[in-house]
Amino acid sequence: MGIIINKKLLNQIVHEIKKYKEIVIARHVGPDPDAICSQIALRDSILETFPDKKVYAVGVGVAKFKKFGILNKVNVEELENPLLIVLDVPNMYRVDGIENLPYQSIIKIDHHPKEDIIGNVDWTDTEKSSTCQMVAELILYTKLKLTTKVAQNLFLGIVSDSERFSLKNTTYETFDTTKELIKESGIDFPSLYDALYTRPFSEHKFIAYITNNLTIDENGLGYIKISDEVLKEYNVDIATPSNLINGYNFIDELLVWIFITEDVKNNQYKISIRSRGPVINEIASHYHGGGHKFASGAKVDSMEEVDNLIKDLSKACQEYGDKKL
Repeated sequence: MGIIINKKLLNQIVHEIKKYKEIVIARHVGPDPDAICSQIALRDSILETFPDKKVYAVGVGVAKFKKFGILNKVNVEELENPLLIVLDVPNMYRVDGIENLPYQSIIKIDHHPKEDIIGNVDWTDTEKSSTCQMVAELILYTKLKLTTKVAQNLFLGIVSDSERFSLKNTTYETFDTTKELIKESGIDFPSLYDALYTRPFSEHKFIAYITNNLTIDENGLGYIKISDEVLKEYNVDIATPSNLINGYNFIDELLVWIFITEDVKNNQYKISIRSRGPVINEIASHYHGGGHKFASGAKVDSMEEVDNLIKDLSKACQEYGDKKL
């Protein structure tokens, strides 16, 4: 069984790209490797295919992700009716770096459930492991060019969002696309894992802090509240907890686990949620968030909302456990 490719849709995307001299590629705030790698890989592939175009990957960068490539600094207000390509995000309010952008058309490529962003050309597929898998298919099965660096970034995004092909979003198509990516580019993929999984000792100590302070209730909900003081003590940034959360996927006692991180700059709490059974994205949607059935996020303004979310998730765990009896 091979990859099922909608060549008409993929060609529509390339046709839309061809029409514009200026293109802005954006993704969600607080990016993870899938968001950053898909954004930079698509930018670099378009530039390699159409050298006369101006293509910008925008948004606030994360220092640890500079190894994947450098984002563009551009005054988007000065662009003249560019094409906007939105990756890995279904909500317009979570798109980073496009405020006052006078875009003319939107292409959306995303593996999250549909919400308010509907592209003029829209490729939304919740069965895909990652946005990097989708961008890889776009490049592999159209005339967009695949360079070594583009292939490396796409491989890393697929590996990261599937947690090394261990999560429920991994399908046979994930393996087929990854195989074709390696075959066509010849990348030395074992050497790439260091870029994702090598961490400073301070971050390993932070992992130990999370493990030692994670509360697990009687229903199988694990949660931890991480203050700004703790982030500073361990010399990690606000994105670190969300980039570590998949590492808790194989703990017997956990059905759902939630990391709550204080965001002093924006006076709110950033929340990452994962599940090994209960559906969580519907609950997250009531707390200014959303995502996949088993991997979601949210942002709330008060500890009262945090505590209410914890109660709702614990109840979901209880109901899930009752159904299995």
